[in-house]
Amino acid sequence: MAVSANRLELLQIADAVAREKVIDREIVLAAMADAIQKAARSRYGTESNIRADINPKTGEIRLQRLLEVVEKAEDYSTQIPLELARDRNPDAAIGDFIADPLPPMDFGRIAAQSAKQVIVQKVREAERDRQFDEFKDRTGEIVNGTVKRVEYGNVIVDLGRGEGIIRRDEMIPRENVRYGDRVRAYVYDVRREQRGPQIFLSRTHPQFMVKLFTMEVPEIYDGIIQVKSVARDPGSRAKIAVISNDSSIDPVGACVGMRGSRVQAVVGELQGEKIDIIPWSQDPATFVVNALQPAEVAKVVLDEDAERIEVVVPDEQLSLAIGRRGQNVRLASQLTGWDIDIMTEAEESERRQKEFNERTNLFMDSLDVDEMVGQVLASEGFAAVEELAYVDLDEISSIDGFDEDTAQEIQTRAREFLEKLEAEMDEKRKALGVEDELRQIEGITAQMMVALGEDGIKTIEDFAGCAADDLVGWTERKNGETKKFEGLFSKFDISRVEAEQMVVQARLIAGWITEEDLAKGAEAVEADAAEQDA
Repeated sequence: MAVSANRLELLQIADAVAREKVIDREIVLAAMADAIQKAARSRYGTESNIRADINPKTGEIRLQRLLEVVEKAEDYSTQIPLELARDRNPDAAIGDFIADPLPPMDFGRIAAQSAKQVIVQKVREAERDRQFDEFKDRTGEIVNGTVKRVEYGNVIVDLGRGEGIIRRDEMIPRENVRYGDRVRAYVYDVRREQRGPQIFLSRTHPQFMVKLFTMEVPEIYDGIIQVKSVARDPGSRAKIAVISNDSSIDPVGACVGMRGSRVQAVVGELQGEKIDIIPWSQDPATFVVNALQPAEVAKVVLDEDAERIEVVVPDEQLSLAIGRRGQNVRLASQLTGWDIDIMTEAEESERRQKEFNERTNLFMDSLDVDEMVGQVLASEGFAAVEELAYVDLDEISSIDGFDEDTAQEIQTRAREFLEKLEAEMDEKRKALGVEDELRQIEGITAQMMVALGEDGIKTIEDFAGCAADDLVGWTERKNGETKKFEGLFSKFDISRVEAEQMVVQARLIAGWITEEDLAKGAEAVEADAAEQDA
């Protein structure tokens, strides 16, 4: 069969569009068929059900009107009676469709314009789908592109088969790019939006630096060296923590490279950003000390519950440890995940003296002893009256200058003070209306009950509705800073585990849960742990 010139032209156009837009030829032909269907409806009636088929080999266009087989037709443009349908096809049944061939049609100017719009729209949608499918799995990769234009500080990058955008806040500060410049960026998000797929790129993302090191350091690419954490102040300074899985390879040396060649390649890409490469350690104290380099650290004190660490540095090292505008300590905090408080040796000594004086005065007031005895007890490490009241008597009598009788007297006075305080708190608790039933909870004191009553928690049901965070407080980390929120029992020496146990006891007493529920929960936890171990 001979193929006419216009049919060949149709197929050539489909091939050209498919190549240019990098989409399947079948999608272009389907778009053309949709356009022809729309034009045919405008001629034969919009209510008609018209189907157009294009032969992918010959380019032949076949138009058909589909008529639904019904018992009695009401609209002859879309329906055909069963009796007439069986004249054409003896096997026709109600609900089937009969194809009524239509003669070829010539497109008018308006119909051709309409068909063009349909084709353009369908091809654009297919192109967007192709772009999204191509880039959706490339999140977390580095891509290269050419600057296409700069709009209000946002950089539009031509990626070859798509366009990416580097927003102004994702560009390195003071970095100027112009039309035609080659840029390298990190794909951190790909979204399907109404206007097409949006490929969001970044040059400030911490993982951008990780990927650059992966490209420059073969040991990272091979998995011998791991990048554990990164903190960046884009364009100024960065810290990267690394660890080696091979004891014979120095992770810091491998990342620096011969005469700094590897790290300098990354620094050059990041517009001169200074990079501190730090050995990662499982011990938080060691890790924090490493992270504060180049400052020297004299001592560290950890508070694991609050994820806070106090760092003591020599007086002359304070400015170096903090860094310009707090940059060094801020990056160290982001890198380690700990909130870092820096103080000099003089400030720490002053704080220790203040705590010593506070404990001395506490013992003097509560035990009715002179200043010397209070100082001796404070210097021996006792921090609270409760410790003196319930500690082994030998620990007090073994202090230089104290005999057994003195130790006995101190312990007696400590217990009398606590009993008196408990009685006062109990009266206050009753005045607040806190029920006696709360005393059934193991570990709860009258002082704690007063704290609950002042917050409106007066019954066992009220307490059962509490969470551990309500009792011991919680911390939130945002923008590299940790903010601590106080709980009702923050001033008491209560751990999170103890608080959770208290709440569970209250729920048992209130009848919210049973011992069987607890046993089932424990079994489920053990099963999960066994699965993870396996």
